[in-house]
Amino acid sequence: MLTYEHEQVTYFADPAIGLRAIVAIHSTVLGPALGGVRFWHYAREEDARTDALRLSQAMTMKAAVAGLAQGGGKAVVFWDDPHAPRSDAFLRSLGRWIDVLGGRYLAAEDVGASQRDMDGIARETPWVTGVDPARGGSGDPSPVTAFGVLHGMRAACVAAFGSGELAGRRVVVQGAGHVGACLARLLVDAGSHVAIADIDADKARAVGVPVLASDEVMSADCDVFAPCALGGVLTRASAAALRCAVVCGAANNQLLDDDAADALEARGIVYAPDYVVNAGGIINIAQEWAPGGYDADRAYAETARIADTTGRVLATAREERITPARAADELARRRIAAAGRGPYRPGEPSAMRDALVARHDVFKD
Repeated sequence: MLTYEHEQVTYFADPAIGLRAIVAIHSTVLGPALGGVRFWHYAREEDARTDALRLSQAMTMKAAVAGLAQGGGKAVVFWDDPHAPRSDAFLRSLGRWIDVLGGRYLAAEDVGASQRDMDGIARETPWVTGVDPARGGSGDPSPVTAFGVLHGMRAACVAAFGSGELAGRRVVVQGAGHVGACLARLLVDAGSHVAIADIDADKARAVGVPVLASDEVMSADCDVFAPCALGGVLTRASAAALRCAVVCGAANNQLLDDDAADALEARGIVYAPDYVVNAGGIINIAQEWAPGGYDADRAYAETARIADTTGRVLATAREERITPARAADELARRRIAAAGRGPYRPGEPSAMRDALVARHDVFKD
């Protein structure tokens, strides 16, 4: 916790139904900690904890750079079978544990989760986002996240090629999940030549673009490499194998460490920091508590501004002769420091809390 500068890490268990989960709250200085619920198979408890710590820290930085009044958190739930649905009892138990945190942590959709999961959790707690749009939620955030990555990619291409035009660009997408598939289709619509890879070959083929072997994707010859699977794929070694001019994708924590950022910089590869370009999901969710309630057009308009933010981060990196990753971190930390306040305490005034509490009645039995 000291290494990652966390406020709180909580372990939950309900042995009767097999629930084991960890919720990491990195920072609530800017507001309640928002972060996805990730259902995943972890070989070791230590791996799950590390994932929760790193992902929640990234959420804090993401919200700060995006200018949102919220902090960063993340829930990881031990789940062995990615195709097995969660029972109502399982989701309600998870919801009760999230409710114990009193609104310091707000749940959202993440890897392995669905809108149905968010609706199930919402039956026990108001502290959940991304629920059914018919009940005042913003639904699946994946299309908006992909839309934001597309705009971040345009800004990165300006830095690399002098033009943000994506027509004719060769883009390789790693990961055919919700966001990766959406991004691939948006790129096709933009006129890009797109290929995709996924450990699930059937899922990759369903996207409708050429498919690459998952062990070849990082060395494929392209203009833009878009990591949209799990994190830690960019290392000093993998950076040396890349054959692209731009790295811009939706995956969280793409850089294994600072060495990876330095390796990309040394090769002249433009890196668009992941939490800058993939902020569309939380920008979309923030519209749930905007005046007048959720509005999709407004969410997409706000998300399009990711291009400006990405351009500013890349320009700062050039001017200060630092990596884009460091430039983004410094921008986020300056905003948090400027807040001049301590952790968020349940009960403090918050537009998001008021909106979620008001909506909760529609989920009660």
